[in-house]
Amino acid sequence: MPTPPIDPTTTSAWQALTQHETALSPDLRAWFAADPDRATRLTLPLADLTVDLSKNLVTDETIALLARLADEVHLAERYEAMLAGERINVTEDRAVLHTALRRPADVEPPLVVDGQQVDDDVQAVLAEVFAFAEKVRAGEWTGVTGEAVRTVVNIGIGGSDLGPVMVYEALEPYVADDLEVRFVSNIDPTDLAQKTKGLDPTTTLFIVASKTFTTLETLTNARLARQWLWDSLAAAGHLEDTDEARREAVAKHFVAVSTALDKVADFGIDPANAFGFWDWVGGRYSVDSAIGTSLAIAVGPDAFGDLLAGFHAVDEHTRTTPVERNVPFLMGLLNVWYTNFLGAHTHAVLPYAQQLHRFPAYLQQLTMESNGKSVRWDGTPVTTQTGEVFWGEPGTNGQHAFYQLIHQGTRLIPADFIAVANPAYPLRDGDTDVHALFLANFFAQTKALAFGKTADEVRAEGTPEHIVPARVFPGNRPTTSVLAPALTPSVVGQLIALYEHITFAQGIVWGIDSFDQWGVELGKKLALEITPAVTGDAQALAAQDPSTRGLIERYLELRD
Repeated sequence: MPTPPIDPTTTSAWQALTQHETALSPDLRAWFAADPDRATRLTLPLADLTVDLSKNLVTDETIALLARLADEVHLAERYEAMLAGERINVTEDRAVLHTALRRPADVEPPLVVDGQQVDDDVQAVLAEVFAFAEKVRAGEWTGVTGEAVRTVVNIGIGGSDLGPVMVYEALEPYVADDLEVRFVSNIDPTDLAQKTKGLDPTTTLFIVASKTFTTLETLTNARLARQWLWDSLAAAGHLEDTDEARREAVAKHFVAVSTALDKVADFGIDPANAFGFWDWVGGRYSVDSAIGTSLAIAVGPDAFGDLLAGFHAVDEHTRTTPVERNVPFLMGLLNVWYTNFLGAHTHAVLPYAQQLHRFPAYLQQLTMESNGKSVRWDGTPVTTQTGEVFWGEPGTNGQHAFYQLIHQGTRLIPADFIAVANPAYPLRDGDTDVHALFLANFFAQTKALAFGKTADEVRAEGTPEHIVPARVFPGNRPTTSVLAPALTPSVVGQLIALYEHITFAQGIVWGIDSFDQWGVELGKKLALEITPAVTGDAQALAAQDPSTRGLIERYLELRD
């Protein structure tokens, strides 16, 4: 049986935090005025990142109590247990070793789990992925006509899609000029149709990413892609109407990321062109595994290696830094503070970097699939609220959409602002540095959220009295600012690992298993059971509840 989680509400730190919150009257204006060193003291380094926590609704006492809570729930010890390969994913009886994916090849001591040399396994697969990526980038991997690959289509879903597409967009300036990667995930046939539109089948390579090679959406899209390939090659006169020719086409235009080599072979993919990973890699933690093959092709092994180094730098910071200065742990504990003591329900992530426009979507899976749980890792009910709804859009787009609610609404919405000092495209509008103009908004928004605008300040501007209330900004809206020198591969890895460990810290406090995802299973199972009803089976239709039956009947009427 797993070690029972510690109920955080029974700890002395939780009781002290409860009393502290009752007595606390957040006033960021007054706090900053009374404490000139507040910003310096609460701005922390994390590898290449500068993280300013000073505009959060915390005092030194709050931080000390949160650190005490971390100690009382054994946060650091649980992190060490994860790094060592203990089976902390208890409902699936698995180790959780995504951190092993980015350990340097020569790190000591070696990681051995259940007698297996994990470092050797990881480096062997990474070498295979890198060798394949180099062949594609050099034009040595060719299709049925001898043409080099120009477009890679990654077929996956969940972590097999969200991670690769997010990092691909973030590292777009690093992508080889003669390569493009497209990503197919949705089982809606529109997705596959749009992503293959305009492609030359002779220069297209498909990567099918599915650990078990049984994922419904991924395998359906893979079969659709295979048919598209056959039809397109035949239409262009490059494919004979024989099974052998079709098998050869698949072998040259498809590879897999999977460990189910028999199923890979049945599909027509040469098992030698299948790159594996392990059951201790969860999908939402897998972008730095072979799931990132499309990225290794796009940006090259060197850049992918830098991405891994960025991950590892944050892993090491988290392992070696006391909780009072440990950025991922502190940010996770702050989320606990807002969720469990100040009543926040959502958390905004607002990247002031267009290349990170998919980062909030990536974090939705990472955080909400991990911590959207109502039972603890021993099967008992949770004793607190868990999880937040993560959401966001890149600035300044969000400013013209939902910032109104954050600034003047009635809900507390903690927000993380992320920016880079040096843009990939340093454009100018006449004499104006557009990136400087852009980041002026980044700085202004956190200032406005923190300090607001009083009624007297509004009046001093000559505002008519009846308009004054509408123009008051209450302030005391908490934000964390993360500033990076540039959006390099290493920085992208650092940002991902930061939020991985934020998520971990919250899960440990709440006593939940952040590494399973049973909540996604029921809907998938029911979809398989309902499919016959949707495709005309009257008996299956009659077995549905009245609402579902009515909806299916109306769908069938409309489809006809």
